[in-house]
Amino acid sequence: MWFPDMTERIIPVADLRYLHAVPHIPEQLTPATGLLSDTLGRPLRDLRISVTDRCNFRCVYCMPKSVFDKEYQFLPHDLLLSFEEITRVVKIFIAHGVEKIRLTGGEPLLRKNIEKLIEMLAVLNTANGKPLDLTMTTNASLLAKKAQSLKDAGLQRVTVSLDSLDDTTFKRMNDVDFPVSDVLEGIELASHVGLGPIKVNMVVKGGLNDQEIVPMARHFKGSGVILRFIEYMDVGASNGWKMDEVIPSAEVVRRISETMPLEEIEPNYTGETAERWRYVDGSGEIGVISSVTQAFCRDCNRARLSTEGKLFTCLFATGGHDLRALIRNGHTDEEIITAIAHLWAKRDDRYSELRTINTEGLSVRDRKVEMSYIGG
Repeated sequence: MWFPDMTERIIPVADLRYLHAVPHIPEQLTPATGLLSDTLGRPLRDLRISVTDRCNFRCVYCMPKSVFDKEYQFLPHDLLLSFEEITRVVKIFIAHGVEKIRLTGGEPLLRKNIEKLIEMLAVLNTANGKPLDLTMTTNASLLAKKAQSLKDAGLQRVTVSLDSLDDTTFKRMNDVDFPVSDVLEGIELASHVGLGPIKVNMVVKGGLNDQEIVPMARHFKGSGVILRFIEYMDVGASNGWKMDEVIPSAEVVRRISETMPLEEIEPNYTGETAERWRYVDGSGEIGVISSVTQAFCRDCNRARLSTEGKLFTCLFATGGHDLRALIRNGHTDEEIITAIAHLWAKRDDRYSELRTINTEGLSVRDRKVEMSYIGG
């Protein structure tokens, strides 16, 4: 429980308000049809799984050192979902129509023997018999070392978080003195072994790294890497988010297009988070993710599973649903399938749309879950 008289810098990794939110299992079990729909008609197609709450970066917009310091208590290993439990959960979500799994963190490459989990997931097929779309988001600090083993295990693609090409700016943002050159080496080796098309995500924070927008675009133009610019978001409570630090995606596109003309193109699929733009000269594309200024809640088909097995139906959620409790209390797959169907059918999340309409008017009574806890 959160006590208001506690020092403001302490943000528990597991909010005790979640711990007893065990999903209800209706008496009448519901078989999975792959056709789940929430209250807004949105299907369930994408599951993002945080495999660790630990990270070796202390990025100012995600895990600032002022909160996640040497005294911070991360989860003990026995509270994490095991690889076998994660695989079981994935099979259940596949039965409900999930086609894409993204492994996140924290930093997922810090999870010991992560290749073993990838091997276990890579052999799974979707409900219609197609290979599961299996991807990972990483800060690339260990990617050069692990690229080949990840590919050999069955990982298909990686998305790399990189917020600047300028070493001084990048080190200021990751706050652990990690050099850009090592990230670029990881991207190069990942591309070489076939973990592509690689996407690079740049979170743009006004006054900190927005001067890097055009240099980043110029660097990756023509490389085959898809660069995506993400508006600085009000995720969690630790990053001190302010609306005036948001650089709108429209401004990002304008700055790039002034010297490297762009034209908008169609999304790859319904529910894609990034708005796509390609260079008029045919030398590649960029994406912009505009969850602050142009909310895309109406097509959101994503669920998120925390490191310790809590299901979140929105990135900006204030509460989760404890699937680990169902797993470890001996419930059958059919019972868990029914519980998830019951949860999704009641889903009405559209935080970004409400915030876009009335940023100042949203209630802040409830602290949103930290991005580092459920992945981006």
